[in-house]
This record gives sequence, structure tokens and C-alpha cells, in this order.
Amino acid sequence: MARVTTPEERFDDLPEFPYDPSFVTVGDDLRMAYVDEGSGEETFLCLHGEPTWSFLYRKMIPTLAERGRVVAPDFVGFGRSEKFTDRDAYTYDLHYRTLVEFVEALDLHDVTLVCQDWGGILGLPVAVNHPERFARLVAMNTGVPSGRQEMPEEWEAFRSFVERVEELPVGMLVQNATATDLSEEVLAAYEAPFHTEAAKAGARAWPDMVPRKGGGDGAETTRAAASRLAEWEKPAFVLFADSDPITRGNRDPLRDLIPTASDQPDTWVEGAMHFLQEDAGEELAEEIVAFVDRT
Repeated sequence: MARVTTPEERFDDLPEFPYDPSFVTVGDDLRMAYVDEGSGEETFLCLHGEPTWSFLYRKMIPTLAERGRVVAPDFVGFGRSEKFTDRDAYTYDLHYRTLVEFVEALDLHDVTLVCQDWGGILGLPVAVNHPERFARLVAMNTGVPSGRQEMPEEWEAFRSFVERVEELPVGMLVQNATATDLSEEVLAAYEAPFHTEAAKAGARAWPDMVPRKGGGDGAETTRAAASRLAEWEKPAFVLFADSDPITRGNRDPLRDLIPTASDQPDTWVEGAMHFLQEDAGEELAEEIVAFVDRT
């Protein structure tokens, strides 16, 4: 299937994101981009969701990089990574396999997984299926869908919008799910990876791919991951925003599912919405470093 790479000049002058990209080959000769900052025994693997990219973690990278190595990839179809122009090319299995290959290619160990949205729907199953590489979990505004659950009305409206709109307004989608008023420069940075409408195929595919009652993809993998999470013995911190109507209801069930999650503070990030990295990035980074220090 046809592939494209976003011209690098689209990423000129990104606000508060001075990081040079690195690249690794995964899947069927697909180029996957990532930011790699800091060093030390601790490794933070920061996974983004729909329709963002590693730029989402720019407020967190400096604090995390003082504590260890920060690796923030762009999933295939997002950021600086290679993109298919046909949404049918995107499957749960594609994203899962390429994430596993990414972790293996960089030979990551003792990883603290930091994941939000699709970063958790993919990252949590990868972590529980490869526990030898993961030391801790930080789950933010995400979940491990059963594939049988009803979705919130707000999510249904979002999916319907993505399906019917002719031009996908990525910046608007990010702003609508963020409590903070984002600058034109920040909104442009979220639009930057998508130099054509065809390049947005991955962003168009992800909403309908969520495993749920009557639809989606990957439910067999996410259900199995939930069973393994129920047996997880390493530290886990469930850290959700209090004002995200789409994922707020996942928080307590996820915290109850993971046995070690209740060992950590019962914390809500106040005044933050779905993209809590935008609304409270510095606070999140400090919470995560404190979590690592106490475990």
C-alpha cells in the first residue's frame, strides 16, 4: 500500500520541542521516529494517542530526562513516522507488532511505561506480554477495552465526527479535549505531521478501531491483557484527569483491576481534560518521578 513521509520542513520551529528525531525500521520496512533524551538506569517509554505525536510530551520530557532516559516514539501513521495513505492498512495488530519491534530494536529494559489514550490500549498489552522489559506502569486517561463495553456518548459523537468530516481538523480535536487554551504555534505543531489529507489515514482509522460492543479491532488482545493486568505484581500508578468525559469512567475499574495500583496515592489530576499532558505536563512528570523514587 502507498506510503508517505512528512517533509521535515513541516517540523521547523516547533515550540518548546528542540529534540532531534531518531529513526528505527519496524514492520514491513516502515520507518518509525522517536525522541531519545536523557540517560541513566531508568527508562521512561512515553506513548501518545489519537491524533497526537511525541510533541504531546514536551512539557514532561525535561523533568523525566533529569531522572533517566526518555523515549517517546511516534506510532506508524503519526508524527515523523512513515504513514500509509489507506486507512485499511491500519490494524490493531500492525500497531501492536510495530511497538513490540520498536522496544526490541532499542533493547529497552527496566521500562516505566507512561501511556495515554491509544498509548495505553497498545502499551499496556505489550507490557504485560513482555514483563521482562517493563518495571512499572503509569496509565493516564486510557484503558484495556473488553470489546463488549458501551462507549460514552461523547466518544460516539467524536467517532461520528471523524467518520463524516471531509477534512480532519487535527488541531481542533486536540484543543476541544484540552482545558488549556493552546497557542496557534502549538496547534500548528499538532497539524504538522499531516501535510496532506491522505496522510491523516491513521488518525481517521484509530477512533473506529477502539474495541467495543459492535465494533473495533484487537479485542482478543486487550481482553487477554486485562487478565494479565489482574496478576501484575510490579508497581503501577493510575493517574487520570478529573475532567475527561471519555475516559474518566475507566479510572476506578483500571485501578481496581491492577493489584499494585492501590499501593499508590489515590490521585486525580484536577482541572485537566483528555490531553492531560498539555494541561498538567509538569505536574505529571513530577508525580511520575516521585512514583519511580518510592518504588
